[in-house]
Amino acid sequence: MPSGQTLEFETLIKDHGPMLSRVAASYEANTELRKELLQEIYLAVWQAMASFRGQSSEKTYVLRIAHNRSVSHVATQMRHKGREDVCIQSLADDRTAPEDKLMRHNQQQALLFAVRKLPLQSRQVVTLFMEGLSYQEIAEVCGISTANAGMILNRARQTLSKELNHE
Repeated sequence: MPSGQTLEFETLIKDHGPMLSRVAASYEANTELRKELLQEIYLAVWQAMASFRGQSSEKTYVLRIAHNRSVSHVATQMRHKGREDVCIQSLADDRTAPEDKLMRHNQQQALLFAVRKLPLQSRQVVTLFMEGLSYQEIAEVCGISTANAGMILNRARQTLSKELNHE
């Protein structure tokens, strides 16, 4: 019979797993390395569960763990530079027309590729914003001021807009 911590973890992953997968995808293009990163995130969440004190939302806490683990992953991978797999799994809905799926996939691929080119802090802020966090929540996760979070997000948006309109 599973322990209370196991059930709590399973619930946490059920509630936040898709979000954690998107975070991993925003940091890692290589499919195998992305799976490895996601497992590292799950392990970090498991290990940190006992430390959660409710001072932030569960979502914010889990995202902070995921982003910290992802930043460490990117730093490690940068030492092993020279690989770039731009193969991104589509998040498209199976009910849409094939042309729409392809267009959506290409747009997602272009966006994720552009996000991955951002500096780490900008990448983190953009990904958190895409997950629906407020500026205040982003600031809490990143350990920066709310104004700084807004400034970073606005600059990143400009960079992404130029990058995506350039193609």
